[in-house]
This record gives sequence, structure tokens and C-alpha cells, in this order.
Amino acid sequence: MIFSTHTLHPEVTTALQSIGEFRIASAPTPQAITEECSGAEIIVVRAPIPPEVLTRLPGLRALIRHGAGLDMIPIPEATAAGVLVANVPGANAVTVAEHVIWTALALLRRIPLVGRVLHSDGWSASRAHADHGRDMSGRTLGILGMGNIGQALSRMAMQGFGMQVLCHTRNPARCPPGVQAVSWADLLAGSDVLVLCAPLTDQTRGILDAAALARMQPGAILINVARGPLVVEAALIAALSQGHLGGAALDVFDTQPLPPDHPFLTLPNVIVTPHVAGISEDSMLRMGQGVVAAVRRVLAGDLPDHLINPDAIARYRRRFPA
Repeated sequence: MIFSTHTLHPEVTTALQSIGEFRIASAPTPQAITEECSGAEIIVVRAPIPPEVLTRLPGLRALIRHGAGLDMIPIPEATAAGVLVANVPGANAVTVAEHVIWTALALLRRIPLVGRVLHSDGWSASRAHADHGRDMSGRTLGILGMGNIGQALSRMAMQGFGMQVLCHTRNPARCPPGVQAVSWADLLAGSDVLVLCAPLTDQTRGILDAAALARMQPGAILINVARGPLVVEAALIAALSQGHLGGAALDVFDTQPLPPDHPFLTLPNVIVTPHVAGISEDSMLRMGQGVVAAVRRVLAGDLPDHLINPDAIARYRRRFPA
């Protein structure tokens, strides 16, 4: 049985149903996932997987991430249990990059404020804010992380807007031509628009704290399409409220769903979205097609193309001889 934590693209659902029994969780909650995944050979992951699931499913072969980020999967526990973990990297990179571009443009042109004032104070008051808008062309984009999203974004920024692109990454060799690898301090100081694209690790957790925010240019724009805990939220709220930053576009947060009384929802220079930067009809289909390919390989006795935990293979093969 194939079990999914969420509803998938209709074409993907049809493809998985053609492979075998396919079941969807009634809700993407730990309780529903744990209670309803009985008998699963493969779990398609779009919500956090409770570690106890791994001990309750003796026939579980693989956890297939519908996307790239792996923080929803207890990888050490899966490896110890001989369960394969795979993802679908790059399928939504262009979608996320486009999200960054439109939110950056909106913040530089003060569109959230212009729209709010148009509704509250009228035409003339709204137009007055346009005098303080800024073009994106020719400015400097800074990217933390140079994976698939960072590479897609750098191409759009350079080729579409003539931007200078800086990046801070563990692997400077991945920087596309024209992108300059710099230190974290220089990235903060040199970016008109700073984009967080890095995975959540012990090294990146809280990397954008009060000291880092103070190093950013006055009026700079922050965009977070990575994970919420990269940013110290209290420090960011202070930097936005005090006018040090020009604005922020936030798609991810410490607590998700975002509490309805959170200060981010009331700040006039913030664009808030519910972790949807990588979601479009097109990207859902691409990610789902990658999942289907991985499922077919696993059920055929092969390893998935994007295997994350090769240390699990020996135990996996003992559980499921080829």
C-alpha cells in the first residue's frame, strides 16, 4: 500500500492508483498519519513523519519526500530501521525562484503599503508612497545557499534584471558563472535583497539573529523561502518595526500554521504566505512525477534515484532481498 500525507496532483494520484492500493491521510497531523498508515510499504511525505511510525510498520520500504527539504523525515531512525529515504530535488526550484522575484519587486515598489493605503485613505495618499519605491534592476541580490533554488534564482536575477549576485555557500564550486561567493558578513553588508535558500541545519539555525540583521544595509529587503528557524523572529520584528529593514517576504515560520495574532500579520512592510513558495499546479505535477518514478523503482526492487541514506541499504536488503 502507498500512503500519502496529503492529496496529490490528479495525474499523480491516478498513476499511483495504477501501481497499487493508494490511501491519503484524513488530515496531515501526526495522529492521523500514525493511525492511518497501517500496512504502508511507501509513504509519500508532505508533512512531518512521527518517528514511531517506523517501528509500527514492519513492511515499510521507503519514505519518499514530495519535494526536496528533508526536515520532515526522521532520517537517523529510518536508516536504523532499514527504511530508504528519497526526495525529488529541483522539481520546484523555478517555482520558488519566481516567488522570490515577485515578492522582491512588490516590496521594493512598496506594493503592500500602497494597496493598504489605497483602501484606507484613498487614491492620492496611496500614490504618494510610489515616490519612495525602488527598481530591482541593477541592484545586488544576496543568496544564502546555492542549491537548485539558488541557481535558478541567480539566473533569473542576472539575465532578467541585470542584478549583481552574491552568495554564501558551503560549496562555491556550485556558483553559476557571474555569481560571486563571499563571506556571510560580506553577504549581509552587500545585499539590497537578501534571500535565504539554505537547508535548516545546526549551522544555519538562528543564523539571521540581531547581530546579523544589524549588519544588513538600511532599507534592505529580506526574503525567507528556506525554513523559519533560520531567522530569530523577535530580532526580525524589531528590525522591521524600527525601520532598519525596508521589508520582508516570509513564507516559512518558527510555528506553522502561523498564529493569527502574530506580529508579522500586522506589519505594513511584510508579505506573509503560508509556505507556498514552491507550490503551483506545474510544480505539483513535476514533484509528483518524481515521486511516482521513485515508487516504481522501489517496488520493482531497485533503489530510488535520489537516495538520501545509503547507510540504510544493507539493512534494507536484509529486510527485502532483491
